[in-house]
Amino acid sequence: MDQGPIFIGGIERSGTSLIYALLASHPNIAMTRRTNLWTYFYKQYGDLKEHTNFEGCLAAMLRYKRLLKLQPDAERIRREFWQGEPSYARLFALIEQHHAERLEKPRWGDKSLNTERYADSIFAAYPRARILHMIRDPRDRYASAVTRWKVNRGRIGVGTALWLGSVRLAERNQRRYPDRYKIVRYESLASQPEQSLREICAFIGEAYSPAMLGMDGAELFRDAGGNSSYGRHDAGGISIKSIGRYRKVLSQRDIAFVQHHARREMIAYDYQFDSIELSPRDRLSFIFVDQPSNMIRMVAWQALEAIKNRTGRTPSAHTIVGAAGASGA
Repeated sequence: MDQGPIFIGGIERSGTSLIYALLASHPNIAMTRRTNLWTYFYKQYGDLKEHTNFEGCLAAMLRYKRLLKLQPDAERIRREFWQGEPSYARLFALIEQHHAERLEKPRWGDKSLNTERYADSIFAAYPRARILHMIRDPRDRYASAVTRWKVNRGRIGVGTALWLGSVRLAERNQRRYPDRYKIVRYESLASQPEQSLREICAFIGEAYSPAMLGMDGAELFRDAGGNSSYGRHDAGGISIKSIGRYRKVLSQRDIAFVQHHARREMIAYDYQFDSIELSPRDRLSFIFVDQPSNMIRMVAWQALEAIKNRTGRTPSAHTIVGAAGASGA
């Protein structure tokens, strides 16, 4: 029986790669990573019932380096696409199904950031689908991003807005699809992986397999030392050293900003608050500099996201074969 695909949602540095690696190591599940099919291609080429639109979409997909890694068979896709409903969801599923067949696994899934934006369309297309949405302490998530990329990327205002936007979508989607949408705390998965995986497997309708903890289905992630931005760890291990690490990365003023603006959501997911002690000078800076500047960043990010949600998103040039400025895969 077709159990439906599995999607992993959430924002960057939330543990999406960890759950991807664990699920990819299940004997029945073939996971893909960062295909961004829904983000970059869904509804971007018009009605696929028109052959020219279909060919335009397929051609664009076959230039996307992250899809080329799946070794798509263009002729087979063309042949099979017209044997069923000519839709984006069907086109995406063919690429995923062919990849799963090559791995000799009966079920496919995908880990792409911000999949939560497309929950309505995904469930309409695949009624038996399941979505796992990763969330992580917003302070640790932002600290991990800063550590990984060595830049502030919009500073704590954008970091907080990004986290709040994702969590609020998660809550909305779970209310709407309670039997098909599950929120997973990174901290629970990292500290109690077997228990968490047993709950996740029950949710997606698969038997728990101890092989998942070996992460053999995601060798690059496994061999790189796993799930932390803070130095290397033993291959195949799941580290908890990153939990609470924000205290060594973020300033007291940044921590205060997150705790103030994400208070309700942090309480809902059992993230404990730090006691903040600011000097009189820092307190004035927090009130008159940090608060207004980061609020502006939050509002600007929200406005930009609203525009992108209407106009669509496009892949970066370096991920497209033959694009100006593109580098090797």
